[in-house]
Parts: sequence; C-alpha cells; structure tokens
Amino acid sequence: MIGVAVLGSTGSIGTNTLDVIGRHPDRFRVVALAAHRNAARLAEQIIRWQPELAALADTAAIPELERHLSGARVPTRVLGGADALEEIARLPQVGSVMAAVVGAAGLRSTLAAARAGKRLLLANKESLVMAGTLLMAEVRASGGELLPIDSEHNAIFQCLPHGSRPGECPIGVRRVLLTASGGPFLEWPLEAMASVTPEQACAHPNWVMGRKISVDSATLMNKGLELIEACFLFGLPRERVDILVHRQSIVHSLVEYVDGSVLAQLASPDMRTPIAHALAWPERVEAGVPFLDLVRTGRLDFRAPDTVKFRCLALAQAAARAGGLDPVVLNAANEVAVHAFLDRQLNFPDIAAVIETVITKLSGGTVRSLDDVLQADAEARSLAQASCQERRSGVRAAYA
Repeated sequence: MIGVAVLGSTGSIGTNTLDVIGRHPDRFRVVALAAHRNAARLAEQIIRWQPELAALADTAAIPELERHLSGARVPTRVLGGADALEEIARLPQVGSVMAAVVGAAGLRSTLAAARAGKRLLLANKESLVMAGTLLMAEVRASGGELLPIDSEHNAIFQCLPHGSRPGECPIGVRRVLLTASGGPFLEWPLEAMASVTPEQACAHPNWVMGRKISVDSATLMNKGLELIEACFLFGLPRERVDILVHRQSIVHSLVEYVDGSVLAQLASPDMRTPIAHALAWPERVEAGVPFLDLVRTGRLDFRAPDTVKFRCLALAQAAARAGGLDPVVLNAANEVAVHAFLDRQLNFPDIAAVIETVITKLSGGTVRSLDDVLQADAEARSLAQASCQERRSGVRAAYA
C-alpha cells in the first residue's frame, strides 16, 4: 500500500487523483488531503476517504469545515495555514505527494516534498517556473523522484528512454515538442479578443480545468509556462523546446531523436491517464479513461502557434530564453492579471499588456535562493496590481 497525500484535493487534478485511487484500493491509501478554502468539498472528501490529516491553507475556512464534519465519525486531524501543507508533504507515512495546488501558493509544499525525498507527482507547474533550479536540486539531493502530471510533460517522460533522470536530457534527443489545443479563441480574429468574457475564456473545448488554468489556456500562457517547465524537467535549452497547436488534444507531446525518429504519446484528453501513470510508475494501472479510437478520430492536425494574437506565449518564450528571475516575474504578473480579468477588472488583451509592463521593469536577476524568488514574486505582484489599476478605466462597460 502506497500512502498518498493530495495537495489541492478539491481542484480538478485532486478530484481526478482520488478517482484513480478509488479504482485501486489495494494499491493506494489516502493519508492526507489539503485544500485552499473549499471547506464543503474537503469535508465530503474527508468523510469518503477517512485520511489521517486534512488541511485548509485559509484558516478562516476551518470553522466551516468543522461544521460540515460535526456528527461525522472520522479519524481525521484538521490543520490550518500554509505551513500545514508543508507538514503533510513531510509525513513519513506518505510515499507519494500529488502537488496540485494552483499557482505560487504551491511552491513551499512542493519544495518540502522534494526535500523529504518523496515521489513528487508534480501538477503545480508554477513551482518549476519560479524555482526550477532549486526544486530540481532538492530532488537530486534527497534521492526522491519527480514525475510530471501535466499531460504534455508526462507524455514526453513516457517517450524518453527508460532510466532517464529528472533534469538531464538523454543522449540522442534532438528536441521535444509540446502540443497545445489552442484554447477557445484559436479561430477568433485578433480584433475580437477585446470582447472576451471570463465565461468564454473558461469554456475550454477539450479539457475540464479550473478557472485560472482555463484562462491561461485561452491566452496560451499555459503553454508558455509549460515550455519553461520542460526546460527544467528535461535539461533542455529554450531552443530545443517547440510548440505545436494540435486542436484534437490526442497527441499530448512528441520527442524527436537525432536519427530522425519521432516518438509521440497519444490518449484521449483525460487527466486521469497521466495521473494513473505517475501513481503506478513503472507499472500501468486502469484509469477509467475511454480507449482511443483512431478510426473515429480520423485525422490529426498540427500548426504553428500565432504569437502575435497570443502575446502571452511570446512573453513566456522570451522569459525562458532570459532565465534567472524573469520566469518568476512572468508568473507573478500573470497570476495577478488573470485574477483581475476573472474579477472583471481587466480586459482580456490587457492580461498580456500587464505582464509585459512588469517584465520590462523587472527583467534580469539571478536565482540564488528561495528568498530571491519570493522577493521577485512580491515585487512583480505589486507592480502588476498597480498596472491593473491603471487599466481599470478602460474596462468594457459590461464589466463596470
């Protein structure tokens, strides 16, 4: 029995992880669950899974959780605060940690799991974007394992030679190609993007995801963050990571070798496939995913991304080339801008404008320690909030 901690258990990755675990009660045991503030959903999960520990990062939501659990006979000890997630990640009875907390909020607990030598199932891409050098160093120093959960990076991992080590590109790999669905606005003309609403941006054509990640997919920033993530995961420079728009979301990524071979991983667009792969690796287990019917699929299409219409992707590519603290700044500014858009305080095209403003002011700097990362993150957020405020007067009347 492998003890599993699910950080971000109430989100889409967390609920899919629990779905896969529930199909294999003889292999996996839920030791701990953690969420940000969704007390009602977490209470349902606690009653269902009976974990030893559960945590809410937002301590203000704990009284609500306790009300939902009143009368329920569960053995679970409830913790509160961001430190609780780190405590869970270090538990000796936990063998695998699903790191699925969205955004920079997941950085400390992800680092704690790596430092403790756990099998780290990494769905929190921001941890690598912000502190890839530090995170990969912790994994190597502790002797832990890092298995990517993003469907694209998991696909690349599956296509690499057996025995490949995190952060080291195997001999013979020429480049990797990340696929992108293109999001809901792939066919929209550039001039129509100013009218985009949060509801439209969150209506992804292929995947069911949280609101923040859905907006990142709509701007293609998600693919830009994944590019930066791939550079750290597979020890590749920016020039050896390319992006292809693949509308069907069937080919999840490809690895090109120097002999001309290209290996691709194909599957239905369902996050339970990479989750099951990482949970059971190096074995395979059933994930509850429909099997792929290539005859019914009929065709697979690819095209280059439009970095003029999707400016966020171009900004992420530039940050990947620059390295250092630029990805930290990029991620922080993006988080602030996306949340402002979701709160109807910013127009959709201004997400990229805010990010570009902040990067222009803060570009440069080296990652020497976690303090460097956190300071750059805080400065970028402050500048991004000011930039969002300046643009509020231009927000469409429908948002007023």
